[in-house]
Amino acid sequence: MSPHVIDSMGGPIGPPIWIGRPMHPRLPDQARLPDQVAEALLAPLVDQHCHGVRRDDLVRSAFETLIAESGVPAPPGTTHFDSPRGMAIRRWCAPVLDLEPHVPPAVYLARRSELGAAEANRRLLRAAGVVAFLMDGGGDAFALSVAETGRLGGAAADEIVRLERVEEEVAGDGLLSLDYLDRLQQEVGARAARCVGLSSVVAYRYGLDFEVARPSRGAVLAAAGRRLAEPKQPLADPVLLRFLLWIAVDVARERALPIQFPCGNGGPRPHRGDPSLLAGFIRALLPLSVPLILLDCYPYHRQAAHLAAVFPHVYVGEATSAVLGELLELVPFHKQLFGSGGAGVAETCYLGALNHRRALGRVIADRLSQDEWSLADSVRVAQMIGSGNARRIYRL
Repeated sequence: MSPHVIDSMGGPIGPPIWIGRPMHPRLPDQARLPDQVAEALLAPLVDQHCHGVRRDDLVRSAFETLIAESGVPAPPGTTHFDSPRGMAIRRWCAPVLDLEPHVPPAVYLARRSELGAAEANRRLLRAAGVVAFLMDGGGDAFALSVAETGRLGGAAADEIVRLERVEEEVAGDGLLSLDYLDRLQQEVGARAARCVGLSSVVAYRYGLDFEVARPSRGAVLAAAGRRLAEPKQPLADPVLLRFLLWIAVDVARERALPIQFPCGNGGPRPHRGDPSLLAGFIRALLPLSVPLILLDCYPYHRQAAHLAAVFPHVYVGEATSAVLGELLELVPFHKQLFGSGGAGVAETCYLGALNHRRALGRVIADRLSQDEWSLADSVRVAQMIGSGNARRIYRL
């Protein structure tokens, strides 16, 4: 049967209405998708960009801080529940906790407390429909470990090692400069043997316009001396950040690991999130065939999309579902990866997966209605972005 509604003259009226699977809360409401597409969208995802969520019971002030992009309390007389994420939690997460949609924040938090953090985390992580969590773990003593996340989420779980966190641990051991540098290289190599990828937040610490070349031995030794004089401070020295990044490149090349590269909307410099500033570094990696996955690119997602289209080793993992349609206009479909960006509370992981499925469903419905994509192509794109690309790049 044709998916179009036919008028008395034999022509279609309006866009096609897909007859198939009933509406599902994790799929867009305004379009009925073919069964094959719905199944591809609802298939288990690989969440290749997420962080630990808190294991402890949270009072309202702590919960609100964790759901805020700013990470700070709401101004007096206001609440972070009056935000897109706060509204989404009340609409979509409430039913996962056996509540009606749109319940007041106090009711939602009371139910969360009644269930306990472990049960709330279990429900929300499993409801996300994730088959593997690739976690930037550590850094928060109250956060679930990688193994705990996998167990509660009913999924596999692997670590993405953040380089700067490794350095801060080594710097705190009170070593001399030469021992510090040797230990740093050894520790990155040892961690890489137990992970599926590496991550650098140099964009947050310095910016994206860093010098590309490997730093000289003398410059590194001088920087190490300065660093070890203040080992408890976050690493911000541009020479050591670059030295650490090149250690990671060597290890990633040896072990065929990708490097995640958040582009740093919170960095210290103008246009700090524009990944075009990375073009020199990207070209330097080209002969090494080290996959580079650009994260947190919004509002410079088009620049990231261009880099992914031009360079064979560059990928985009964008957690902002609102720009997914724009990315799909530019990024080769085998270059885009789902990642929830979830952190702090399990609601963010669930909403990341939910928003991905709904946003991609809308895009596919539009492409199908305009006869731009075939049914088979739509299914393949959903599978690639949802899990296939991550399985290939991270060798899962």
